[in-house]
Amino acid sequence: MNVPERPALDSIDTLIHALQREGYFADRRLATAVFLALRLQRPLLLEGEPGVGKTELAKALARVLGRSLLRLQCFDGLEQREALYEWNYAAQLLHLRAAEGTAPASTLEQDVYHPRYLVRRPLLQALEAPAPGALLLIDEVDRADEPFEAFLLEYLGEYQVSIPELGTIRASVPPVTLLTSNRTRDLSDAIKRRCLYHWLDYPERERELAIVHALVPEAPQQLAAQVTAFVQQLRSTPYGGSFQRAPGIAETVEWARALVALDTVQLDPEVVVDTAGILFKQRDDLAALDGRLAAQVLQAAQAAA
Repeated sequence: MNVPERPALDSIDTLIHALQREGYFADRRLATAVFLALRLQRPLLLEGEPGVGKTELAKALARVLGRSLLRLQCFDGLEQREALYEWNYAAQLLHLRAAEGTAPASTLEQDVYHPRYLVRRPLLQALEAPAPGALLLIDEVDRADEPFEAFLLEYLGEYQVSIPELGTIRASVPPVTLLTSNRTRDLSDAIKRRCLYHWLDYPERERELAIVHALVPEAPQQLAAQVTAFVQQLRSTPYGGSFQRAPGIAETVEWARALVALDTVQLDPEVVVDTAGILFKQRDDLAALDGRLAAQVLQAAQAAA
């Protein structure tokens, strides 16, 4: 089977077009940050509100580069063994029992810590990935604790990790590494110094409309424009202050799909209120978007269009 050649990402414009072919519309500042991360072989830390496209960028970039996507989802209490490796204790024990009495203890100790007994987690998988390498997404790193941040420093700074029984494992092909943060807490300066940084904001209207057209091509042009304008107004002053969390790009796309499924031709306050559970996931936010406010936002969206 002939595999099509991937375009050489020799410029920022080439990267922008390659991401667009994968359905991701990056502005020039974001594309510049990604381009430099690739050229300099540095991790890239993306911070921003939930739903602005941080995780989707990693998925699209992995497809553009032809690299396998490895995802480490961070959470409170995440431990090293869940991110890097752990030993397959059951297999080690079986080996010891089978070899009992047939080999000296020193030989058994060496055998039992053979790499074949390693259970590889995302960080180690990324370091050992063959060419063209892997793309490692360390997602929502702000949810992990400070000791886990300290553990990441060796990987982020040198693309290597230390395993006491085996020594230092270095990447033969440096993995492309993206870290995301919703900024639920401040990350340490040590993490930030080892990464390039980009704050990812909500997109402007034209770019968000292009995303809706690309991901929901079945949406009529008028409906897609109304959806985009309405969500843009929800995020803006004075309406954005009425909600705990403004809808992200993911909610815009999902709302457009839902409206298409309902055969909606044009937005009105009633359909907005009926489908508000797609835009918001908080009870107070759902209560805030009543028919009166929906009508006001629709009117403002029409005036801004």
